[in-house]
Amino acid sequence: MFANISYDFNWPQVYEYKQKFINGFIMTIIISFFALILSFIIGLFFAYAQNSKLIILRFFARFYIEIIRGTPLLVQILIFFYVFANNLGFENRYIVGTFILAIFSGAYVCEIIRAALQSIEKEQFETSLSLGMSNYQMYRYIIFPQAFKGMLPALTGQFASIIKDSSLLSIIAISEFTMNAQEVDAITYSTLESYIPLAIGYLMLTYPISYYTKRLEYNIK
Repeated sequence: MFANISYDFNWPQVYEYKQKFINGFIMTIIISFFALILSFIIGLFFAYAQNSKLIILRFFARFYIEIIRGTPLLVQILIFFYVFANNLGFENRYIVGTFILAIFSGAYVCEIIRAALQSIEKEQFETSLSLGMSNYQMYRYIIFPQAFKGMLPALTGQFASIIKDSSLLSIIAISEFTMNAQEVDAITYSTLESYIPLAIGYLMLTYPISYYTKRLEYNIK
C-alpha cells in the first residue's frame, strides 16, 4: 500500500529531531503517572461521596460523574484551561493539564472503585460492624484490601487510557509526545515519518500495561 501511494520516506531528516521525540515521550510518562495518582484520589473521594448520608454530597458526586463521562475530553480541556485556570490565575499549563486529565480519569476510577466495593458481600459489612469496628477500620482492614484486588486490573487498564488521552493535551500546547511529533511534522513536512514513531511509542507504553492487566485478571481468578 505504501508503494502504491508513491511515498518517499525521509527518515534521516526526522531522525535529526530524535531528542524532541524522547523529551515528549518522557513528558507523557510523567504527566500520565501523576494524573493516575491524582485520579485515584479523586475517584476514591467521589466513590465515598456516592455512598454518603449527605444528599448534597451524593448529588454532587453523581453530577460530577455524569458531566465528566458524558462530555468529550477535548471540550473539557479547553473549558478547564481557558476558562477556569485562566480566571483562577494558574499559568503552568503542565500542572493544569495533569489536573484536567486526573479530573477526567477520576470519574472512571470512581466507578471502578464503586463497582469493586459493591462486589463485596453485604455480610462482611455487617460482621465488621457487629465486631465493634468503626467505618474507617472496616474499610481499612476488611473491605478495601479485598476490593483492591478486584479493581486492580481495571485500574491498570485505566492507566493505559490515561496515556492515550494525554495526547489531547497538545491542544493547549503542552510539549508531550503528540505535540512534539506535530512540531517535527511542521518543520520537516514528513507526516508519516513523524507519526509512525508516535504510534510505536504509545504502543511501547500501553502494550506492557495491557499484558500485565491480563495477567492480573488471570491471577485474581
